[in-house]
Amino acid sequence: MTPEIVVFGSMNMDLVVRVPRAPIGGETLQGLSFFTNPGGKGANQAVACARQGARVAMVGCVGADDFGKTLRNALAEDGIAVANVRSVEGSTGVAVVMVDEAGENRITIVPGANDALKADPESLDGQYLLLQCEVPMAEVVAAARIMRARGATVVMNPAPVCQLPDELWSLIDLLVMNEIEAAELSGRPVHDPASAAAAAYSLRRRGPSTAIVTLGSQGVVVADDAGCRHFPALAVKVVDTTAAGDTFIGAMCAARVAGQSTDAAVMHGIQAATLCVTRAGAQASIPRLHELGDVQQAASPSALACP
Repeated sequence: MTPEIVVFGSMNMDLVVRVPRAPIGGETLQGLSFFTNPGGKGANQAVACARQGARVAMVGCVGADDFGKTLRNALAEDGIAVANVRSVEGSTGVAVVMVDEAGENRITIVPGANDALKADPESLDGQYLLLQCEVPMAEVVAAARIMRARGATVVMNPAPVCQLPDELWSLIDLLVMNEIEAAELSGRPVHDPASAAAAAYSLRRRGPSTAIVTLGSQGVVVADDAGCRHFPALAVKVVDTTAAGDTFIGAMCAARVAGQSTDAAVMHGIQAATLCVTRAGAQASIPRLHELGDVQQAASPSALACP
């Protein structure tokens, strides 16, 4: 069966250390705990889509090691098609994640096998394509070109923050970024909903029909043909922000393929991301559809002035 969503992106094993605070240069700090957890922005988004009810296929690369086997098996357990997850010589990608007591994370990535990912037309077929910046950019562009020519909706998450080639801008339908990425791409400071709207609106001129900025505790801003809108966040105790952005994107895209409007899909994404930050880990923290019934409904948006 043809997947609804194809995720072309990274697969990493997260090595997570919880600390009371981030150490300063030259300091040795005793950690609170350590665990491993399947991650990678691509794989996280695939899991988020699948756990919200979408049919998902992952296109990625892992190394010929135990981490690679674990990552592939974890996706398969979530019902994600893994026929196009290739095993290559060398090590699987890893991310060293430091999480402090406020739930903020600091992440260092070693790409490993992710650098071997190629855009093969035979592996790219679906209604939506999700892309990020943890695999070679030339292959990201190639995947977008292939899927856009087949009528798919192309969703770009420019994370970790990266500059996008000119050709890619014209292939993007939906651009989803956090405030750091929005500021880098737009050249504008982003610190609140109004400045996020200005950045998002300016980036639409480069090609995407919809630009979305996630602002953590300040909510989400959307700019599209209907104007600029602010969706407030839901207040919860934050345990770990790892994979919150990926959860938002995956849940939102799953809602879109299920026929929901942009605004309804964004509200669904906020609910899922809210539950995610109350849990530790990457894929371990991503909620399932039935769990969202225990989360407060996200509020409807308010209008913002588009510059």
